[in-house]
Amino acid sequence: MAGGAAADGSGGGARGGTRPRGGDRPSGTVTRGTTHRNRLRRMDRWIVAEHGAVLRRSPRPPLAVDLGYGAAPWTAVELARRLRAARPDVRLLGLEIDPGRVAAALPFAGEGLTFGRGGFEVPIGEAGDPDERPLLIRAANVLRQYPEEEVPAAWRLMCGRLAPDGLLVEGTCDEIGRRHAWVALGPEGPRTLTLATRLADLGTPGDLAERLPKALIHRNVPGEPVHAWLRDLDRAWAAAAPFGALGARQRWLRTVRSVAADWPVRGGHARHRQGEVTVDWSAVAPR
Repeated sequence: MAGGAAADGSGGGARGGTRPRGGDRPSGTVTRGTTHRNRLRRMDRWIVAEHGAVLRRSPRPPLAVDLGYGAAPWTAVELARRLRAARPDVRLLGLEIDPGRVAAALPFAGEGLTFGRGGFEVPIGEAGDPDERPLLIRAANVLRQYPEEEVPAAWRLMCGRLAPDGLLVEGTCDEIGRRHAWVALGPEGPRTLTLATRLADLGTPGDLAERLPKALIHRNVPGEPVHAWLRDLDRAWAAAAPFGALGARQRWLRTVRSVAADWPVRGGHARHRQGEVTVDWSAVAPR
């Protein structure tokens, strides 16, 4: 998106910026905006590993959206850099509802990286191809600040903007990015739940419950599938205690291997070694 001319609709405004279509107010509310450098590295690495092939297959430079990047644009800048490892010509559009945050981010805009105003409706395509849809939308630490009942509508809005083979990644993490949980969604809806952690700091897998996405955070109670998932992870972690003598990673790998006998665990050894475990959404979806 060199020169700010691309599908994000940067024409007619500040350099590298975009506006809601027709002057409509963006869908959503301004969040706290807390952000730190390198906070979303675990989520970004998973995206590159799991979605990089789709980005590489795109017949034209793919479009990605960082929705709700916060008070500073660090995480958007970092996502653009990490995606370029898979596809050097990827274009990243950072969206925020607050015009002040957009203005503060504009000095960081450049080739392949723009910022604009927008919400869950992802208002793209004004100045470029009106039919272009993003291959990736990342919404990190956004919906956690909304009521649970508003999550399905926000998911539908964002999923409705994806390309047919696009991916929405929505989730939360702690302030320094050592504990993550996110849902991966396609145009059809949620697909998987991933937990990711710095293994050296892990007490038990159940510690990650406090970072569950908004759709699940209040469902970690007896009788709900996600509670059973975390319970079984904790039990497997306890049973794998002898492997702790070989390090936290070996204990985690044993834990994941154990729960995979009863749960639809996704991802291979390489992802599990990173302190991740992914399970089908259908296995943990709220009842």
